[in-house]
Amino acid sequence: GSRILSVGSYGCSLNCPFCQNWEISMSDGQEFRHGRRAEDNYVSPEALADMAEHLRPQRNIGVAFTYNEPLISYEYVRDTSKILHERGLKSVMVTNGTADISVLNELLGLVDAMNIDLKGFTSGFYQKVLKGDLEMVKRFITVAVTGCHVELTTLIIPGENDSDEEIRELARWVASLKVNGSGTSGSEIPLHITRFFPAFMMTDRMATDVASVYHLAAVAGEYLKFVYPGNC
Repeated sequence: GSRILSVGSYGCSLNCPFCQNWEISMSDGQEFRHGRRAEDNYVSPEALADMAEHLRPQRNIGVAFTYNEPLISYEYVRDTSKILHERGLKSVMVTNGTADISVLNELLGLVDAMNIDLKGFTSGFYQKVLKGDLEMVKRFITVAVTGCHVELTTLIIPGENDSDEEIRELARWVASLKVNGSGTSGSEIPLHITRFFPAFMMTDRMATDVASVYHLAAVAGEYLKFVYPGNC
């Protein structure tokens, strides 16, 4: 029953051809400024925390950093989260997990929850399609689950990452993680299996079949207790 103030900026650390927010994630923001100076568009951590606090009567619990990739401006997330915590508010981050562990270590204890995209489970998919590094994302997730609440999201793209074998390997790996440093099984980490829709540079295929989303959610459920089909 609570709400959260969701904020974003411009840019990303990956180059996903199916990005749903490509207008901002693949932009440096210049075309949105309409002749204004960059500093005129800047919202300080203090000002953002003020906005979140002002919305408390509307059941707002804090700030969610989302829409584009927040880790490319992780210092801003860190600084804002410190102020939010001082005011008894929460900090949430939606991220692709493409960052060094040293960056994550600066955020643990300040970010209360993360939804991390685990976009597939083969190095080839990450390298060729996303221009990213699967092993970096896996390391990020492995450490993140020891320090805050983590949920994962996998977008199912027809012909790319939609095999039973890949989802089974992904779920098996997630279940093997140790949560909160306590040795608790990763089988309780929530996984959201979501539906692809044609967007940006990937309009050459249809949206993911709904039955496929539910089927792959059931496959992941062989290892994980909380699997949720989404965007159906």
